[in-house]
Amino acid sequence: MSTQETATVPSQADKAELFRALHEGPEPLLLPNPWDAGSAKLLASLGFAALATTSSGFAATLGRLDGSVTREEALGHAALVAAATSLPVSADLENAFADEPDGVAETIRMAVQAGLAGWVVTARAENYLHGLPDLADTITRLQAYQEAGADVLYAPGLTSLDEVRQVVREVDLPVNVLAMRGGPTVSELASAGVRRVSVGGAFAFAALGALVEAARELREQGTYGYLERAAVGRSAVGAAFGG
Repeated sequence: MSTQETATVPSQADKAELFRALHEGPEPLLLPNPWDAGSAKLLASLGFAALATTSSGFAATLGRLDGSVTREEALGHAALVAAATSLPVSADLENAFADEPDGVAETIRMAVQAGLAGWVVTARAENYLHGLPDLADTITRLQAYQEAGADVLYAPGLTSLDEVRQVVREVDLPVNVLAMRGGPTVSELASAGVRRVSVGGAFAFAALGALVEAARELREQGTYGYLERAAVGRSAVGAAFGG
């Protein structure tokens, strides 16, 4: 890499500052979740300003379910995604793969070494993902995270616009909302004051869904309609990867 090229690559600190600033723009930050280096490059080429890893999407690439990836695997994967583009990359680190402060601190040190947009901590209250749709308790947890020094607050699973509005009113930090079936649109979330929208493993599973549809068409019908979608993907990959 030439000296000129090196000078144009943002530092990790620059990426962290950019990532923080993206939460203060006129519109919510749309944060897609790639599941490998190739999908990261492709999403970057489509104009997204930042990326985030997905624990469920990555686990699927290993033939596993969400929650079965080790810390070393997750951080190794995050490093590959972070190195794939010059964009800031946030990471799904689950419960930091630890229950004790020392273990959490070690995970954060590893996250910094992986090249992630560290120093921008997103704290999650997952009540709604675990069948506990208690908004008051969710807000209490988010407020506690705010007091503890989090930078972004996240309650995945919310689909009611009124509840989203209430969360935004009750906290003072940027709020991230997970895009979900039947949930508010991006424009509706923007009007509610949401600062970030992420997709979790949805893009990864959309890609796997396309694979299933193509495989079934070939196996059950013996036709090749999937080649039309494949052409779109091949063209996008050629443009994104410099072909």
